[in-house]
Amino acid sequence: MKQGLSLRVSQHLALTPQLQQSIRLLQLSTLELSQEVDQMLDENPFLELTEERAEREDFGLAQSDTPVSEGDRDTEFAAAMPDLGTATVTSTASDEDNTPLNGDEGIDWDGDGSSDMAPDDGEWGVDAKPRSNNLNGDEDKDATELARTQESLQAFLHRQALGLRLSPEDSAALRFLIESLNDDGYLEDPLEVLAQTLQPADEEELHQLVHHFSVALGLLHSLEPVGVGARGLAECLRLQIQHLLQDAELEWDAREVLEVALAVCQQPMELLARRDIKRLVQLGVGSDALVREAIAAIARLEPKPGRRFVDVERNIVVPDVLVLQVVNPNKAAQVKFRVMLNPDVMPRLKVHDIYANVLRNHRGGKDSASHAALQQRLQEARWFIKNIQQRFDTILRVSTAIVERQKSFFTHGELAMRPLVLREIADELGLHESTISRVTTAKYMATPFGTFELKYFFGSGLGTESGGNASSTAVRALIKQFIASESAKKPLSDNQISEMLKEQGIECARRTVAKYREGLKIAPASLRKAL
Repeated sequence: MKQGLSLRVSQHLALTPQLQQSIRLLQLSTLELSQEVDQMLDENPFLELTEERAEREDFGLAQSDTPVSEGDRDTEFAAAMPDLGTATVTSTASDEDNTPLNGDEGIDWDGDGSSDMAPDDGEWGVDAKPRSNNLNGDEDKDATELARTQESLQAFLHRQALGLRLSPEDSAALRFLIESLNDDGYLEDPLEVLAQTLQPADEEELHQLVHHFSVALGLLHSLEPVGVGARGLAECLRLQIQHLLQDAELEWDAREVLEVALAVCQQPMELLARRDIKRLVQLGVGSDALVREAIAAIARLEPKPGRRFVDVERNIVVPDVLVLQVVNPNKAAQVKFRVMLNPDVMPRLKVHDIYANVLRNHRGGKDSASHAALQQRLQEARWFIKNIQQRFDTILRVSTAIVERQKSFFTHGELAMRPLVLREIADELGLHESTISRVTTAKYMATPFGTFELKYFFGSGLGTESGGNASSTAVRALIKQFIASESAKKPLSDNQISEMLKEQGIECARRTVAKYREGLKIAPASLRKAL
C-alpha cells in the first residue's frame, strides 16, 4: 500500500454554540423563553435584569437596537426605529395598491400619525391591557386576576364538606376523594385502586378503606355541582336526572320524561350517542315520543360538572406581536395596520456594568485561567442578548410579512383569508422554511379579531372556477357559516355543503367537507337534527 499526501478543498457547515443557541431560542414559546432567561440569570453573573433602559453594546450587528428592555418602548416603538420596533402595512377598500410601509415614512395624511387613530384603537395601544379570551365583566381586570379570584372545584367541594358532621375517618375519606377528581369532576380510579394507594397492612384494612370510600362517595354525590364524583358519563347523567326527580313540585308529564331518560342512561351509551330511537323503543325504554323527549332532556344536562371550575389561567395566551389598526380620518377608505412587538414579553436584559468593567481592567497575571473563564462568561452574556435581539427581529419580520399577505383577513375576517404557505414568506424574507416554521410555532399575534397563533395564517388552497385558489381557512369559515344558518329539522349533509361550495365557485369534495367539519368539531347531520 503506497502512502502519500493530498490536498483537498471542501465546504461544510459547522453549528457553533452561538448558532445552536440562536436556533433554540427562536423555537421557544414565550413561557419557555422566560424560563430560559431565568436560568441564564442564575448561571451567568454578567447578565442582569433591569427595569430601566438597557444600555446596549455593539455586537457588530446591522440591527443591534432590537428592543429588549421596557424602558425602550417609548423610543424604540416610535420613529426612531421604524424597521424593528414597528412596521406599518397599508390596506385600502379596493385592496389594489398594497405596499408595505415601515414606520411612518409612507403615511400620506396630514400630521405625523401619532394621534390620528380610530376611536377603538386605544384598546390596542402599548399601555392598554389586551382583552384575553373574551372574558366579560370588569375591563380593568385582566384574565390573570380573574383566574386568581376563581374558586377551584376542590376548594368549592371542601367548603361544602365543612357543613357536614362526619367522623374523622369519613371526613378524611371524603377529602381524599375530592382531591382525586379530575378537571371534569370525574373519579377516574376505582375505589379499590384508591385504597391500595394508601398501602394497607392487610386485606381487612383494605376492606375498611373501601368501606369508608364507599360512604364518602355517597356523600360526594350529594354535593354541588350535581354529578360530581361520577365514574363515567352514564353515572354522571343518572345522578343529575335523579336529582331532578327529587323535586316534589315536578309535574307528572315532566316526571315521566325524566324516568324514561333515566332508563335511557341505563342502556349502552352508544345508543344515546347515535340517537338510535328505534332500538331504544325496541328495548322497552318507552314510546317513540317519550324517547325523543327524554333524549332532548338529556341533551340539556351537564356532561362535565367541573367544567366551570377549570382554571382559566391555563387558557391565557400572551401575544408576541400586536397588530393595531390605524384609520386615516382624511381617507376613510385607507386603513393601515401597524405591527409591533409586545413589550411585555421582551426580556429586559443588559450586561452587568460593574462586573464587566472590573474584568476589563483586570490584566490576569497568575489568575489567567480564571480570567479567561470569566471572559468567556461575559462573551456568553453578550451572545445571549444578541440572540434574543435576533429572535424578536425575526418574529417581527415574519409577522409583518404575514400581515402584508393577509391584509384582507385583518379587514374583513377569516372569510377573506388567502392561501399561504411557508415557502412564500421564506422566499420573501430570504430565510429557510424551517426558520419560518420555528418562528410561527407557539408564537401568537393579537389582532382586532382575536389572538391567533402565527401558524393560523397559513393554509393550503382549494381550486376555484375562476382558476384561482381559496384558502382552506376561509372554506372552514364558510362551512361553519352554512351550518349555523341551517334548519334544525333538516340539517345540511356533507354532500349538500359540497354543492353549496361549488355554487360559490369553490371545488371542495364531500370527503374534504367531512374532514373540515370534523376539524371544527361539528357533529354530522344525523346528530345535528332536532328531535
